Amino acid sequence: MMDVNEIRRYLPHRYPFLLLDRVVDLKEGESIVAYKNITINEDVFNGHFPNYAVFPGVMILESMAQACGVLGFKTMNKTPDDGSIYLYAGIDDARFKKPVVPGDQLFIEASILSEKRGIWKFACVAKVDGQLVASATILCADRKVS
Repeated sequence: MMDVNEIRRYLPHRYPFLLLDRVVDLKEGESIVAYKNITINEDVFNGHFPNYAVFPGVMILESMAQACGVLGFKTMNKTPDDGSIYLYAGIDDARFKKPVVPGDQLFIEASILSEKRGIWKFACVAKVDGQLVASATILCADRKVS
C-alpha cells in the first residue's frame, strides 16, 4: 500500500495533475491497483461540463498512465530523482463504457504485458463500483532526463 506521499516519490506530477490518491496493491514486475477519488472540487469540472460534470476520458487515460508509471518505476527500482522520466509512447484500443462523475472512486488496474528497449506495454482497466468504465493498452517509454 502506498499513500499519496509515497506516490509522489515515483511520479513527477503535482497538483493539479497528480491523478492517483492511493496504491492498494502492487506486485513489482506484474501489476498494480490504485485509485483516484473524483470530487466536484476539481478544476476540470469548471469546463467539463458545467451543467453535467463528467470526468474527461483523457484524464482517465492519464490516471492509467500514472499507475503504469508507478509500477514501472517500482519494477526498475528507480525514481524521477534518479534522472529518469516515464513518457507516453502510445495508447491502443481505448474504450469508454460509462461516465465517471463526482463522488466516484476510480480504481485503476494495470499489468505489464512486455518491455523492450525501454518501451513498456501495459493492459489497463478502470472501474467504478466494480463496473468497467474504461480500458486501454498503454505504452510508456523510460527516458533519461538531463
